[in-house]
Amino acid sequence: MKNWIRKPAGWAGGFDVESKKKRIAELEAAMGDAGFWANRAQADASIKELGELNDMVSRYDAVVTGIEELQHAFSEDKFYEIKRAFRAFELQELFRGKYDRRPAVISVFPGAGGDDAEDWARMLFQMFERYAGRQEWKTRTLDDSPNHRVLEIKGDYAYGYLKGEMGVHRLVRISPFSAQKLRHTSFALVEVVPDLPQEDASKIQIPEGDLKTEFSRAGGPGGQNVNKVETAVRIVHIPTGLVVASRAERSQAQNRERALTLLKARLVQLMEENHVEALSALRTKVKPEWGNQIRSYVLNPYQMVKDHRTEVETSRVEDVLNGNLDAFIEAEVEGLKK
Repeated sequence: MKNWIRKPAGWAGGFDVESKKKRIAELEAAMGDAGFWANRAQADASIKELGELNDMVSRYDAVVTGIEELQHAFSEDKFYEIKRAFRAFELQELFRGKYDRRPAVISVFPGAGGDDAEDWARMLFQMFERYAGRQEWKTRTLDDSPNHRVLEIKGDYAYGYLKGEMGVHRLVRISPFSAQKLRHTSFALVEVVPDLPQEDASKIQIPEGDLKTEFSRAGGPGGQNVNKVETAVRIVHIPTGLVVASRAERSQAQNRERALTLLKARLVQLMEENHVEALSALRTKVKPEWGNQIRSYVLNPYQMVKDHRTEVETSRVEDVLNGNLDAFIEAEVEGLKK
């Protein structure tokens, strides 16, 4: 363990720390210029960049300081604390996507299979909720319908960490719904989108004629109002068939706005996937991809979770379902280097 705390000489260069510090100095100098606020959009972008750079450098400096403290007085607890901080910093340096630092919204759709598929979608939803809890991120359920569960996750780099979870997840187990105790295979589709910044969402204009909006009672906790008034909103984007929903807000208008933001995020993602620049180009019906699964969770006849992209696997299935996704997510993020 103590070999790790001897900071390699190439760390600062590997993370380009000096270039970051140089850029911080340039931005701070520019902010002192009398004409800095002449272009508000550019000024806001510079302030945002400065904040992100300062955060990166301060986290790097904190790791270096921690290592220096360990060299003088070694503590195993402190060692693992610093190592975790370094690993988080190392992974986050790989996030180069436009929205990687944003909060994430995860939608889980059960495949065909009735109660088993719906139960599997519920288990996945809880798995992501527990993972977020382990990361000390905040979560909120936007929709908990049996056929469409939606979880909002707020935390730095939530989308960067979780975007690789998008795809089909497969479960093999003895069905709890089978009187004959038969083995059953269930599938669920996971979609992950970033929570779009308001300025980005406002640039996307969706014709009202392309939307089919349905309202229903939200139900569940939230007081009498949600049970008497149709506050829950479900929106179908007719040209593509994409479906979004929100029932977490207190008013119909707020739920509609939240659902529209989710729809815009999915449309942006879809435009990038199909290499089109105009929303009008997405005129073909798009169905969820129920192709090859990205990960299998086997509870019977043996215990195994295996990711089919990275080949990472573990026999500790219950740990994974309880939110211990670190090995799978880190392997997926590491793939960004290639």
